[in-house]
Amino acid sequence: MIKRILLGIFATLSLGLAVAHEAQDDAVLEWNEIAIEALHGQPPPPAMLHAAMVQLAVFEAVNAITREFQSSMDGLNAESDASAPAAAVSAAHRVLSTLLPDRATELSAARDRSLARIPAGHAREAGITVGEAAAAAVLASRLNDGSDRPESYLPGSAQPGEWQLTAGCPPTGGVFLHWRNVKTFVIRSADQFRSSPPPALDSPQYTRVFNEVKEVGARDSTQRPPDRTTVARFYAVFGDAELWNTVARQLAAPRRQTLTQNARAFALLNVALHDLVVSLVETKYYYHLWRPETAIPAAESDGNDRTIADPSYAPLIQTPCHPSYPSGHAATSGVGREMLERLFGPRGHHIAVTSPDLPGVVLRYSTLQQIADDIDDARVFGGIHFRTDQMAGGLQGRQVATYVWQHAFRPARHCGTRAPDTQAGNHGVPRRGDSARACDARRREHDLQQERAREARALFGVDQAS
Repeated sequence: MIKRILLGIFATLSLGLAVAHEAQDDAVLEWNEIAIEALHGQPPPPAMLHAAMVQLAVFEAVNAITREFQSSMDGLNAESDASAPAAAVSAAHRVLSTLLPDRATELSAARDRSLARIPAGHAREAGITVGEAAAAAVLASRLNDGSDRPESYLPGSAQPGEWQLTAGCPPTGGVFLHWRNVKTFVIRSADQFRSSPPPALDSPQYTRVFNEVKEVGARDSTQRPPDRTTVARFYAVFGDAELWNTVARQLAAPRRQTLTQNARAFALLNVALHDLVVSLVETKYYYHLWRPETAIPAAESDGNDRTIADPSYAPLIQTPCHPSYPSGHAATSGVGREMLERLFGPRGHHIAVTSPDLPGVVLRYSTLQQIADDIDDARVFGGIHFRTDQMAGGLQGRQVATYVWQHAFRPARHCGTRAPDTQAGNHGVPRRGDSARACDARRREHDLQQERAREARALFGVDQAS
């Protein structure tokens, strides 16, 4: 069913101002917005990797102070009175300025503005220190992760169903083949969530999805409703990490969660998006299914007498240069929908998304499923995907998001029966499988470090503790 959405020029200023105000009050939201804007224009795989690195560093820095959730790092310590907002700012700035050295001056100015809103003193400096440490740890963990060793794919044959280079491809072939080998954050391997095979070319299911995209996805189609044309063009220029982080900020801002809760939410979302793209690329190049742009003109060769060729077929929007199955936009939407529903609930939202590339168009949603449904339509009515690509991508995204939710950044299990007092700095947090003895030892070590730090400040005015 095609979802009806409101399109046109709406009064979105009040919503934008409200989100901006909340973001300024929350260093996590503020620096997520800065990060996503800074990463704008990067291709989706590196953009999702870099966003995940930023948000992981922010989470680890803030959580090192509050200890509300389990950490993915060993040896990251912080004083209980360190400023968590300063830690978030420092961590995000350091990762971004390292990844984007050409924007270092601009990012440093943004950092200085953010830190100026935090009272000067030992707490702010301690927060900056742990933020720098978290960023350094994340950057070190991604050295030699495989993302800087590009590979391309050239088809091994011109057999029916085999992906072929499309109009927008470089001569080197399909892009980002190497991303199937990039190190993941949480999932065990790239093929852990490989999709089931696409439908056979002579199957009734393939016949249905072939005829659908042929009818509604052609550039000159008369069967495509105007609102589906708008949606197809909108999501051709806006999606993936940029879309789902924008939506997440709109959901998080009015809820006034703790800084650590927001840091965790954005770490979960972005780590899952990155791990999903590793799994997605592995699946795409495992099956290397042709695109509608190739399949429809070549239908006479597909062995299916119910698919009729159209040699003049051209899609409404440009086909990305990689295999069709599964859909990347559907897969990232599966992650975004699944993770944000777990964090903020499935419905009752007030979401508005816009793109500077399509001024005057505002897409409004009250549920996350509506966004995912529109994106599915966008790729089919845009003429670049079969509906089965969308179905497989959405499922793969939801599977990855569920796994990340179940295995990353879980609530901390504190020592003893007393509930954690994050304001008082109760840092007796065991790692998975810690015994009571190990827990007590870690708590005593932490208390000793804190006592030494307090004594050093009292004697010297600075932290001289080793």
